[in-house]
Amino acid sequence: MLAINNITFRLEGRVLLDNASATIPSGHKVGIVGRNGTGKTTLFRLIRGEWTLDDGTIKIPRGTRIGGVAQEAPASDTSLIDTVLQADTERDALLAESETATDPSRIAEIHARLADIDSHSAEARAAAILNGLGFDATAQARPCKDFSGGWRMRVALAAVLFSKPDFLLLDEPTNYLDLEGAIWLETYLARYPYTVLIVSHDKDLLNRSVNAILHLDQQKLTLYQGNYDNFENQRRAKLEQQMAMKKKQDRERAHMQSFVDRFRAKASKAKQAQSRLKALERMKPIAEIVGDSVAGFNFPEPEELSPPIVRMDGASAGYGDTVVLRNLDLRIDQDDRIALLGANGQGKSTLAKLISGRLQTKSGQMHTSNKLRIGYFAQHQVDELYLDETPIQHLMRERPTETPARIRARLAAGGLGPEAHETVVARLSGGQKARLSMLLATLDAPHLIILDEPTNHLDIQSREALVQALTAYNGAVILVSHDSSLVELVADRLWLVKDGAVKPYHDDMDAYRRMLLSERGGAVKDVAKKPKPAKPAPRPKPGAGLRAEVAKCEARVAKLEEMRDNIDRRLGNKALYERGDFEEIEKWTKKRKEVMAGLERAESLWLKALERLERG
Repeated sequence: MLAINNITFRLEGRVLLDNASATIPSGHKVGIVGRNGTGKTTLFRLIRGEWTLDDGTIKIPRGTRIGGVAQEAPASDTSLIDTVLQADTERDALLAESETATDPSRIAEIHARLADIDSHSAEARAAAILNGLGFDATAQARPCKDFSGGWRMRVALAAVLFSKPDFLLLDEPTNYLDLEGAIWLETYLARYPYTVLIVSHDKDLLNRSVNAILHLDQQKLTLYQGNYDNFENQRRAKLEQQMAMKKKQDRERAHMQSFVDRFRAKASKAKQAQSRLKALERMKPIAEIVGDSVAGFNFPEPEELSPPIVRMDGASAGYGDTVVLRNLDLRIDQDDRIALLGANGQGKSTLAKLISGRLQTKSGQMHTSNKLRIGYFAQHQVDELYLDETPIQHLMRERPTETPARIRARLAAGGLGPEAHETVVARLSGGQKARLSMLLATLDAPHLIILDEPTNHLDIQSREALVQALTAYNGAVILVSHDSSLVELVADRLWLVKDGAVKPYHDDMDAYRRMLLSERGGAVKDVAKKPKPAKPAPRPKPGAGLRAEVAKCEARVAKLEEMRDNIDRRLGNKALYERGDFEEIEKWTKKRKEVMAGLERAESLWLKALERLERG
């Protein structure tokens, strides 16, 4: 169990956490959400003990192994598979000791422990994880130094997943994955046997992989049961109830104040006026509702061009003597919304560069409209901004004749507030840098926008604002994203880039998810041991009564878990919140609290029964 008790933490004079508390039971999978800059990554550092609290405590059971992806795998000569295997330090040490041990008793202990940790299947498990993250058998045998930093981040992720820490801490793990790797990770984490804490703005990951949401807002922590959609529904209902209570209180306060103002001077009413004045002083004002609204994106509207705006006839593309894509017969119209599917390395970026004119065809033809303007937002472009210049300076370079007022208006329309206009890029947040890059990419009112991983630095509210802007935009969109929710909301056509070809994919994202998990083996499972021959049913032994008690406790836990899940489904019903049935919400919330208390007692009895059984 992770117990966060009344913690306070300040960073550079700014309060990030103020008397915040939360309790996360062992085995829970929790998504940590909140606006950019609220302190989610800071919370991870505090849990790991890297930073010291100003006040409060964070308690973790003694001996708990905490794991996370701190940095990319080193650019070494070690193969990917061996890099991942070395992450299990206990197995690595035991294998090394087994080569030199001479004491028969110690040798027996080593091999017994290796069997306990299923060492014989380690290579198969490591290979399955690497395969799920996009490394085939050939790639797994290559040294780490052969891969770029982004790919080595995947190796580092594979290593921590393989090591199976008791507390797995992941900070935006899908930012360095493609869509296919993100889909595989969702399934893996849903079946992970220990506690998982995930900082993420990926709604699909939070809906498919976690059973609770820890919300960091206004320096406080609030734990909500259920996935992200349930959290949104519960929080919306909570805010609506708070708004209703505030309106009611404001009316009461106004009425009391009116009475006091009217009758304070009258002797006959002075006592009642004083009584109401004291009641006003005792009445604790309900706080103003702080919304999650964010600035939108604003894409300039291009003039309409005759279709098609892009057409390819038997085109091929590649680099040097290598052909990556061949025989492309594609058409893009100005009203198209196309998402590119396919694993990294299959040619999605090559196709995007070809469409944008950054790459020429090797054979065949590509025709584009004469007046076609293309905006290109690539993930790496955020890193290519001038760190020592301000957003105003960036735009003045592109629009030297425009007035400062017009430049500031453009920045505001792109979602950059006045405080960011004259701040050097090095001090801007990741989200602000992404907005500046997006603004620069769309400055010329392009007829076609190519977006390569546009959401990596955006929080959930900003992602929703991007969807709204793309929906209103009247140009074409080519989208590459690991965020399947964004793909589903924006794209109306899917192209699959695979084995050198680009073909329409006619099924939906759910079908693509199933196909992908089938190809990559779904979630990793420990390799099964060979089944042993069936034995005759044993005669009753001493301790049968204890085993029956354990089974009874286990059944009770399962029943209570079923009741909890049923209540969660009721509380996750959108209609309950849409009609504002707060009494019903309160009833089921109270019922859930009772069930959770019962579940905690049942689990305690179950553990005690197991301990008695093990003692014999």
